Amino acid sequence: MEPTIWIALMFSGVLVGILAGTPIAFVLGGLAVFFGYFGMGERVFPMFVNRMWQTSVNELLAAIPMFIFMAAILDRSGIADGLFKALQYALGRFNGAIALTVVVLSTVFAAVTGVVGASVISMSFMALPAMLRYGYDKKLATGVVASGGTLGIIIPPSIMLVIMADQSGESVGRLFAGSFFPGLLLAALYFFYVLIRCWVQPSVAPKFSEEERSRYTGWQITMMILINLVPPVLLILGVLGSIWAGVATPTEASAIGAFLSLVLMVLYGRFSFSALKESVWSATRTSCMVIMVMVGATIFTQVFLGLGGRSVVTNLIAAGDIFDRWGMFIMMMLIVFILGFLLDWVGVILITFPVFLPLAAELGFDPLWLIVMIAVNLQASFLTPPVGYSLFYMRSTVPPSISMMDIYKGVLPFLVLQLFAIVLLAIFPEIITWLPTLVGR
Repeated sequence: MEPTIWIALMFSGVLVGILAGTPIAFVLGGLAVFFGYFGMGERVFPMFVNRMWQTSVNELLAAIPMFIFMAAILDRSGIADGLFKALQYALGRFNGAIALTVVVLSTVFAAVTGVVGASVISMSFMALPAMLRYGYDKKLATGVVASGGTLGIIIPPSIMLVIMADQSGESVGRLFAGSFFPGLLLAALYFFYVLIRCWVQPSVAPKFSEEERSRYTGWQITMMILINLVPPVLLILGVLGSIWAGVATPTEASAIGAFLSLVLMVLYGRFSFSALKESVWSATRTSCMVIMVMVGATIFTQVFLGLGGRSVVTNLIAAGDIFDRWGMFIMMMLIVFILGFLLDWVGVILITFPVFLPLAAELGFDPLWLIVMIAVNLQASFLTPPVGYSLFYMRSTVPPSISMMDIYKGVLPFLVLQLFAIVLLAIFPEIITWLPTLVGR
C-alpha cells in the first residue's frame, strides 16, 4: 500500500478515536499496534518494547514529575489568591481590571506551574465568577482565562520544553532561555489587547466603583503584591538561574524547586499533611498522564516513520519550495498548526521533530529558533477544537449559562494574536536567539 494511504488511514483513526472520547494515549498506542502489525509485521513489537524502555529510564524526564509537584504545592500555598486580590485593586482604575489581572497572574502562574491544566482551572475558579458578577462579556471572560492559561506551556520552566529538549538533543537551559522572551511577548499582546478592547468597548468590562477602588490603600496593595509575588518569583529565578549558569542539571534544579516550594508552603502557613497528600496525588496523576501520552505517541511515531511518513511529510513541505526556504518553513508551521487540531502536543513533537529538524539544518535555520517557533505554534493546539484541552478545561468549570460556542468565540482573538506573535518572531529572530547566547548550558 502507498505510504500516503497508510498515513491518511492512521490520522483518520486518530480523528475517529478522539471524537469517540477515547484518551489520546490509548488512541495513539492502539493505532500504532494495529497499523504496525498489518503494515510492518511482528518485528514492530520488539521495537515498541525497546522504545518504551528507553522512555522509562530517561533521566531527563525525571524533571517532569518534580516540576508538576512544585506546581501542585504552590497552587495550594495560597499565593495565587492573595496576588489576585492585590492585582485587581492595583489595576482597578482601568476597564477590565479583572481580565488584566488574569493575564498578569497567568504569566506568573505559568512560570510557577508549567502545567496548562492547573493554570486554566485555577484562573477559571478564581476569576471567572468575579468577572461574570461584574457584568463582563462572557466571550471576553472565557477567552482571557483559557488563553492566559496556555502561557504555562511556553514560559519556563515548561514541561513541553523539557520533552522538546529530550527529543532534539538541545540543551534544556538554552530552550528555557529561548522561550523566555516569546512567552513575555505573548503575555504583553494579551494584556494590551484586553486593555484596548475594554477602552474601546467599556460595556464588555465595567470599571470598579470608586468605593471598591478605595477599599485598600496604595501601601496595603503594594505590601500584598510584595508578599505574594516576590517569593515565588525568586524561586523560579533560582531554578532557572541554576540551570542557565550550569550549576545544576534540569533534573537537579526541579528537585530543588520542589523542595523550596514545600518550604514556601510552610512559611505561608498553608502546610498540612492532607494538602501534601493531595499535591503528591495530583502530581502523580498528571505525570502518569504525560508519560502515557509520550509512550503512545512514541510508538505511533515509530510506525508513522516506518510506513513512509517521513517521505510523505517531506514531500508536503517541499510543495512550499516555490517560495524558497521560507515557503518550506511556512509549510512546516502550517503542518504543526493542523496537527494541533488532531493530536496532543506530545504527539506533534514526536512526529514532526524527526522530520523537521534535519530538514531545518539543511535549509540553514537555527535549530533552537525553529524549536521555539514550534513551541509557540503549539500553544494554539490548546485553543483549537477538537483536541483543544484549554477549551475542555474551561467547559468543566463554567456555569451552564456559558456555552461551548461562547468559549470558541472567546479564544478566537487570542488565536489571532498567537499567529501575529509567530510572524514577529520570524521577522525578529533575535527575540528568541539572544538570551541563549548568555546561557552556560
